[in-house]
Amino acid sequence: MHDIAVFGGGCFWCTEAVFKMLNGVVAVTPGYAGGSTQQPTYEQVCSGRTGHAEVICIEYDSALVSYRTLMTVFFATHDPTTLNRQGNDVGTQYRSIILYTTPEQKREAEAFIQEIEHSTARGGHVVTEIAPLDTFYEAENYHKDYFARNPSQAYCDLVISPKVEKVQKEFATLLARKQ
Repeated sequence: MHDIAVFGGGCFWCTEAVFKMLNGVVAVTPGYAGGSTQQPTYEQVCSGRTGHAEVICIEYDSALVSYRTLMTVFFATHDPTTLNRQGNDVGTQYRSIILYTTPEQKREAEAFIQEIEHSTARGGHVVTEIAPLDTFYEAENYHKDYFARNPSQAYCDLVISPKVEKVQKEFATLLARKQ
């Protein structure tokens, strides 16, 4: 049995590409959570009226990668101090959010955010929302493995590639070895 982490840090194409590289991550599924509309579509979520955020559901082996390590990568690869915005992606659907699945994840997320806010390296007020995961809605199939299938698409080249490169450089010891 594996553990589950659910994070939203802007566009789920970016976060999926980043977390798929990590050792101990079994699966990463893009989707929607944190809103009120049942079975939302991408178009509905993009409207900003469903309350959902673009998120990823990470299935991971906690014997190989800790929740804290996942949060470290999460906070290093997006700006948790901008409200409802990541770069040119603007709206509540792009908000920074952690949807916890256990009380322990909630405690760890709250403590981690306090550490960031008191650090000299990152400083500033973190606006990342922490909420219980109610329902995760899997995104449409064309969103899955988007970066891997479309690496030369302009958004992928300009936005996702730099995040992937940052993780490859700063977190090289956490990367899964290719077979």
